[in-house]
Amino acid sequence: MKPSKSRGFTLIELVVVITILGILAAFAVPKFVALDSQARTATISGLAGSVKSAASLARSLAMASGNPASVPMEGAAVPVTLLNNYPDSTATGIAAAVNSNNGANGDFTFTAGAGAGAATWTKNGAPTPANCVVSYTPAAVGSTPTVATTTTGC
Repeated sequence: MKPSKSRGFTLIELVVVITILGILAAFAVPKFVALDSQARTATISGLAGSVKSAASLARSLAMASGNPASVPMEGAAVPVTLLNNYPDSTATGIAAAVNSNNGANGDFTFTAGAGAGAATWTKNGAPTPANCVVSYTPAAVGSTPTVATTTTGC
C-alpha cells in the first residue's frame, strides 16, 4: 500500500487569501456605495430630458394641428392640455405628455402645479426626496417652459 498524502490548503495559505479578500473589499465597497446616488442623479437628469422633449413635441403637435388648447399624443390616455402652446403643469398636461411611472410603486411621485405653478416629480427611494426632484414651470406668453433639477438629496 502506498502512503496517502493529504491534500488541501494550509492554515497560512487560508489566512493570506482571507487577508487579500479583506483588503480588496475595503477598496471596492466604497466604490459601490456611491453608485446608488449616481444612479438616482442620472435618473433625474434623464427625466429632465424627457420632460423637455415631451414639451417640445407637444408644442410641435399643437402648431401642426393648429389647436392651441390640447393635442393627442401617443401613449397619453387623454389629450394633453396646453397653456401658451406648451403643456400645462397638471396631470393632463405635462404628466400625460411625459407618461412617466408615477405613484407609490413607481420611480417618481408626480405633484401637479396649480394654474401656472410648477409641477414636480420626486424620486421615490431617495435619501432626501424633497431634494431629488425635477420641476416643470409652464411657459409664459411668448416664452418656453422651464425645467429644473435638484439633485442634492439624491
